[in-house]
Amino acid sequence: MKKYDVVVIGTGVAGSTVAHKCNSAGKNVAVIDHRPFGGTCPLRGCDPKKVLVGGAELVDWNNRMKEIAGLDRDTTINWTSLISFKRTFIQTFPDMIEKNFTSHGIDAYHGLACFSDEKTIEVGDDQIEGDYIVIATGSKPRELNIPGEEHIIKSDEFMELENLPDNIVFLGGGYISFEFANIAARSGSKPLILQRGEQPLKTFDSDMVDVAVEASKDAGIDVLTGHKVTKIEKKGDQYEVTTENEKQNTFTTDLVVHGGGRSANIDELGLDKGNVEVHKKGIAVNEYMQSLSNPRVYAAGDCTEEGPQLTPVAGIQADAAAENIIKGNNKQVDYTGVPAVVFTLPPLASVGITKDDVKDTHEVIYNDRSSWYSSKRLNLNHAASKIIIDKQTDKILGAHILGPEAEEVINIFAMAMRYGLNASDVKNALFTYPSVCSDIEHMM
Repeated sequence: MKKYDVVVIGTGVAGSTVAHKCNSAGKNVAVIDHRPFGGTCPLRGCDPKKVLVGGAELVDWNNRMKEIAGLDRDTTINWTSLISFKRTFIQTFPDMIEKNFTSHGIDAYHGLACFSDEKTIEVGDDQIEGDYIVIATGSKPRELNIPGEEHIIKSDEFMELENLPDNIVFLGGGYISFEFANIAARSGSKPLILQRGEQPLKTFDSDMVDVAVEASKDAGIDVLTGHKVTKIEKKGDQYEVTTENEKQNTFTTDLVVHGGGRSANIDELGLDKGNVEVHKKGIAVNEYMQSLSNPRVYAAGDCTEEGPQLTPVAGIQADAAAENIIKGNNKQVDYTGVPAVVFTLPPLASVGITKDDVKDTHEVIYNDRSSWYSSKRLNLNHAASKIIIDKQTDKILGAHILGPEAEEVINIFAMAMRYGLNASDVKNALFTYPSVCSDIEHMM
């Protein structure tokens, strides 16, 4: 049996952060992963998805500006070429990550990790003991528990398709469905999103979501709410998706894609043997990212019950976990000003509270920005903003932006909230002109 100061399970953003920070502090570290090193975000999630979004943006730009700019034809994506381009970002990444570990003296293990007791991990034939064990295994598509679930493909499989079919049904109204549906629509497919509840994109402000849904519908995406999927059947080369709302409905499609949310990827870790307590959303941790039941164990990222499932959150949780292992529990995670974005076209970005949290002491400033210069010059029909400010303290409590470069503009508001700037400070800041950030003064 080999012994380490720190054993890290998972090599994504959270796992890599903990491993390198502990290694830099002089700890003897091992990392374990049963999939290619690098984690979901760079290999199967955010990064490759954004490559596909880039292709969709190009098509969207061209077709919006065709008549205005005198272009002679519509543009569509060559899906096979775009997927080939996406793979160039992935092919060498796992080897690069592993070499980075080993060059710093971090031992790398390939295989499924499973606790055999509170301080020991089995990886194949290897037994590894850690003074501390850090779980950073991320998330996976949640089980939908419907008949015919075996016919559904996951998001990583969608991004490996050699060709897109004519018709695609996306199950669930979350960010995965909306992002992939927007990509598919610009690739010549006809997407349908089936949402069980009445509001899709539930973590975003509902007023802003309404505008994003209208933009998606204008792009040729059907969005149906209040449709509970009850079964999926294969009928020759196609599939029948049955839903219930006021009546039973059947939708025939070429492909069914999972967009129904994600859950902690912890089922195969043998956490009961490791005395690691699990709650409904994931591993139960205290304010120091330490297991409530086994003080040797820390956890960070999407596998925990804490914080939203976002890459920056995994990073700050991992940073805290590593520091607490090195110095003793002293650092808590600050979730102030954590921004999020769904890469629809145009993108919808958000930070802070939504309309559901607004009180009488708050000022809500909503703007339809479709007629503003930053939208009209791009021939965009859908753009809006909502800023929520505390009337008494002049602090920004929430910001929600739909429109061009929203994923960048939201960072201004997130930074202001995180570092306690007043709304007047942001309103009076100077930004380049003409830019979308120069609109901030008029959003508030």
